Amino acid sequence: MKKLKSTLGIVTIVLITLTAVSCKDAKKENSDKDHTEKTHNDKDGHHDEMKKETVLSSNQKGNSEAVLKDYFNLKDALVADDESKAKELGGTLVKSLVNLDVSKYTDAQKLELKDIIKDAKEHAEHISKSPMGHQREHFKILSKDVTDMVAITGTTNTLYEQFCPMYDGGSAWLSMNKEVRNPYYGSKMLKCGKVQKEIN
Repeated sequence: MKKLKSTLGIVTIVLITLTAVSCKDAKKENSDKDHTEKTHNDKDGHHDEMKKETVLSSNQKGNSEAVLKDYFNLKDALVADDESKAKELGGTLVKSLVNLDVSKYTDAQKLELKDIIKDAKEHAEHISKSPMGHQREHFKILSKDVTDMVAITGTTNTLYEQFCPMYDGGSAWLSMNKEVRNPYYGSKMLKCGKVQKEIN
């Protein structure tokens, strides 16, 4: 009887162990399958996203939204105190300004836009060749140019004109977020400023 109990005990332990191992393997297999499917789906999702970005970029070419996109990227580089990135993005902005198509506007608007583009291009060029302090000086005037451009071209997004009272007697810039991130002071005074106008 003792022998039978001990044999049953061993058989039970073996069965439990086998069940546990097979459950673990099944879980691992399912987990691997889920991971493979997820990775595949993520790749597909990423691929679709990339396609969308390409479509967006090609649709934007030559319009004011492309200029705004490059302006905001430049602003973010100044917020991050990234001089070399700001130089690179200043050059990118020059290209989108040159490519801005003004043909659909009235004659008066065309003249005004051409003046704005000429001035903005000059400041973007300076930013692409200057140290951070000088980049920020030119960004102030560039921001005024871009704000004047938006007054004519309009925008598909809600923009926020923000204002820092401390930089150079008071300086404004445009942002896509309400939250203030100061491009004139960067990390020194990141949140210095306020929203002074919403542009739709």
